[in-house]
Amino acid sequence: MTPQVLGVPADLTCIARRASQSLAFALLVLGLCVVVSPAGATAEQPEAATRALEQGVLYSMNALRREHGLVPLRLSSGLGAAARQHSTEMASRGYFSHSSVNGSSFDRRVARFYSMGHRRYWSVGENLLWSSPDVDAAKALDMWLNSPLHRKNMLTARWREIGLSAVHVPSAPGTFGGREVTIVTADFGVRR
Repeated sequence: MTPQVLGVPADLTCIARRASQSLAFALLVLGLCVVVSPAGATAEQPEAATRALEQGVLYSMNALRREHGLVPLRLSSGLGAAARQHSTEMASRGYFSHSSVNGSSFDRRVARFYSMGHRRYWSVGENLLWSSPDVDAAKALDMWLNSPLHRKNMLTARWREIGLSAVHVPSAPGTFGGREVTIVTADFGVRR
């Protein structure tokens, strides 16, 4: 099947004042997603295959960033936990969105795992996709590159860290129509 792309920007900007400090910070969030119709279902992917997909996406994305003169992204355990929680929640609850199942925005979800702490600046972004279970890193990156908003998110110069999660589901409910799918969440971030 031909991939279908759906971009859902979730641009948010907020400025807040810390009670204990008079320092302002900016929060800019770019949320993007790609939807790809499943095709060519294969046998259930073992966890090793989803880990290989995550590693391949990181390697390919960093190669792309280097080609554009940008610093490579380093893995963040906090962003990784946020991505894993979201991929798993979408798979088990049968929905596909940047918002959490309870309706909270993705920046709030990510902040539970990747907090601002004592820093003055915090910014996060997100790319999502779901596809057939045999999607590989090259296909995932190609889908995101063919969407101007997703491409922009991957090539955003301020990002320094990333969390990646690929989750395979043999029969995903709801939005996924019982299909065998792989869901990928890429959470981007920077804290200064």
